Amino acid sequence: MRAVAKNDLTGRARLREAALELFAERGFEATSTRAVAAAAGLSPALVTKHFGSKEGLRAAVDTHVLDRIGRELRELEPGAELMASLGDVSARVFGADPVLRGYLRQVLLEDSEASAALFERLLSGARVEVERLAAVHGSDAMAADVGEWAPFQMLCLILGPLLLERVMQPNLDEPMFAPEVLARRSAANQILLMRGFFGSAEEAKGG
Repeated sequence: MRAVAKNDLTGRARLREAALELFAERGFEATSTRAVAAAAGLSPALVTKHFGSKEGLRAAVDTHVLDRIGRELRELEPGAELMASLGDVSARVFGADPVLRGYLRQVLLEDSEASAALFERLLSGARVEVERLAAVHGSDAMAADVGEWAPFQMLCLILGPLLLERVMQPNLDEPMFAPEVLARRSAANQILLMRGFFGSAEEAKGG
C-alpha cells in the first residue's frame, strides 16, 4: 500500500488508500470490502464503522481524489496564467501517480451513478475555470456556442490521455506521462484552448 502523510495514518486513511489502489486495479464492482480491509491490514468491520458501506467508501475516495486536485489549484501563485497553471496541475497530479490515473480511468468508464456524479463534479470545476478565464479575457471573448462546450472540451483534453493511455502509448516513442512529455502536451493544450476558446472567429477559421 502506498505511504500516506504522517498526520493521516489512521484506520480510516489506511482503508481509503487501500480502496484507491484496489479500485484502480480491479474496478469498484470487482473489489470487496473484505479485500480492502485485508490490504489495509484491518478488520472488515472497520469499513462499516468508518464509511457505512462500500458505496460510502467509494464516496470518500472520490472526495479525497478531488480534494487533492483542489489543493493543487488553491496553491497556484496569485496572478499566474490560469490555463498554464491548470496544465501544470494536471501534469503533477496525473503524471506522478499511476494509481490515481488508474482509479479515475476505472470510475469514469463505469456505467454507474457514481461515475456520472464524479464527472459532474469535474465538469462543475471546469465550468468555474472557464468562467474565470472568460472574465480575464473579456466577457464577450467567448461565443455562446463555444462557451457551452468549452468545459467539456477542457476535460476531454485533460482526461482523454488518461482514459486512452493503453491505446495511445504504443503509438508514442516516450512514456506519455513522463514529465517532459507532459510539459509538451500541456503547452500544446494551452495553445489550443486559448485560441479555440477565446480567439476571434477569424483566428479560429484561419487556424
